[in-house]
Amino acid sequence: LQKELLKYKQEARNLQGIKDISPQDALQQRLIQQDASVLQLKQELLRANMDKEELHNQNVDLQRKLEERNRLLAEYKKELCQKDRHLQQHQTKLDEMLRQLSEASYQQVDLERELEHKEALLAHCMKREAEE
Repeated sequence: LQKELLKYKQEARNLQGIKDISPQDALQQRLIQQDASVLQLKQELLRANMDKEELHNQNVDLQRKLEERNRLLAEYKKELCQKDRHLQQHQTKLDEMLRQLSEASYQQVDLERELEHKEALLAHCMKREAEE
């Protein structure tokens, strides 16, 4: 009986020890899990903040590039307008020169006709003079 009693007491102590340790172990396990979760959340937050900062930097860079391209585009438009004005001026001069050339051609044709007519009259007069 004494042996059995010792055996049951030992078993009771073991059970009591397990019972006493069990909530403490469970609490410690929970704390460890919570710490791991907090650490994981902190890492995710850090990654998210880094990603956010990187996106912000990319956005700033893209804004800068956009402003530069807009500036270049404005310069190109200005140059294009100037070239269009020059082209229009040259086109106007060319049209005027073509008109003058056309008038000169008509005058040349008129003068050539007049010359032919006068040459014919001169030839006719010389012929009549020769006959007289």
